[in-house]
Parts: sequence; structure tokens; C-alpha cells
Amino acid sequence: MRAAAPATIARLFSRKSRPAPSDTPDRLTINGRDYALVIRRHARANNIRLRTDPAKGALLLTLPGHARLGEAIAFARAQADWIEASFARAGSHVALEPGAAIPFRGTPHRIDWDVRHGRRVIVADGVITLGGARDSLEARLVRWLKAEAKRLCAADLAEYCSRAGVAVPALAISNAARRWGSCSANGTIRINWRLVMAPDEVRRSVVAHEVAHLRHMNHSADFYAWLDALFEGDRQSADRWLKAHGRGLYLVGGG
Repeated sequence: MRAAAPATIARLFSRKSRPAPSDTPDRLTINGRDYALVIRRHARANNIRLRTDPAKGALLLTLPGHARLGEAIAFARAQADWIEASFARAGSHVALEPGAAIPFRGTPHRIDWDVRHGRRVIVADGVITLGGARDSLEARLVRWLKAEAKRLCAADLAEYCSRAGVAVPALAISNAARRWGSCSANGTIRINWRLVMAPDEVRRSVVAHEVAHLRHMNHSADFYAWLDALFEGDRQSADRWLKAHGRGLYLVGGG
């Protein structure tokens, strides 16, 4: 999840086009902290926009085609306090390693790894237990989390489609950077695997949202009325949870 600077306009530019420099930096140091730097030019942009991506430790600068790179970097440096606050709100990266605590279905779980444990992942009483090779621990945990996400979302999808009276569409588990779920024109529903770490009600609200799109491919009043008829919980509470805590899910593991 990414945060956008509250003041995104660096300045208005003339329409005269300026060539981009060939030596665009890929890192930027601000107040002694080093950030990955991603520069994008957008022909229809009217101003410089800055976002943070705490999961990748990155700053994302979007520039109009005619903007000078130096002006964009100066703008980013001027937002130093906001950048630091944005990263602080997101929290710290959580590595998938022995002893670390990660959320699973809304509850913190401690990773109990020992080479003597079996390779199969076992979850009980707030502990995720597994063995196997230490150097493949993170990759195996991510695969397990994705598999759990698909298992849970498949059950959610079947339930909400039954309520809606529609055929169950194809389900894909995504690793989208900015979307929790989507419904394509052909009916395929994609759900972000990181929702397996959120409370069940939050994950289910996203699945219900996408099932509601099978009838209304918009966000009209009719869509929300239909969503409220399908979803048994408080969707606004679920939305608030994602707004407050969703970014933190991107800080868990490398995914």
C-alpha cells in the first residue's frame, strides 16, 4: 500500500517539453536515510506527485512529461518530514524468521521453526510450527499463506455466489501492489493473498464486494445495496480496518 503526499503539487510548469536526463538515479538519501527511487513520467500529469511504498522502502515520483528531474527531487526533499511520518505510520518490516510474530486471520502468531519439526505447517494456539531447511523458511511460509488464502477465499466465494444465485467464477490469488480485490469483465475474481493475515470479516468483505460486481460493474447505489444484502458484517468497519492496518500487511515477508 502506498501513501501520497498531502501536498502533491510541486509547481505548475510551462508546456515546453524538456528531455529527461539519461542518468536518472535509482536511490535518494534524505536526512540521512536511503530510499529506493522510482521515477515515472505521465504525459497527462499536470504536476509532480510523490508517494511512499514502505513495503519496498521506496519513494515514487510521478512527473509530467515536461518536468525536470531536478525539480522533482527537490520537491521530494522538501517533503522530508512527511516522508518520515509516512514510513513511521506504516511500521517496520517483519521478516519471516524463527521467533517473529506475524498476523494470521487477524491474530498474531509466533513462528516456531526447528529443523526437527516436520515440514508440514501446523497452526495452533497462536503458533505457526514448521521444520525443513532454514534457508527456504520464508519462501515456504509465503507459499503456505497463499495456499491458505486461496482455500479460505474459495469457501467465501462459493458462499457469496450461492447467496447471489450466480455460478462460482474463476478465482485467482493476486499479489497486487494497490488492490485488495478485482472482478474482470469475464467474471474472474482476484483476491490479494495478504488478506489471509487480516481478520476474517475483512477478507470476507472484499470477496463479497467482488461478488457484488458480478451484477453491478460499478460503485452505484444499487451496487452498495446489493453488497449490503450479500455481506453479513459491517462493511464500513471492514473498510476502516483496511485503511488503518492494510499497509502493514505489505511489510510482512517479501511475498
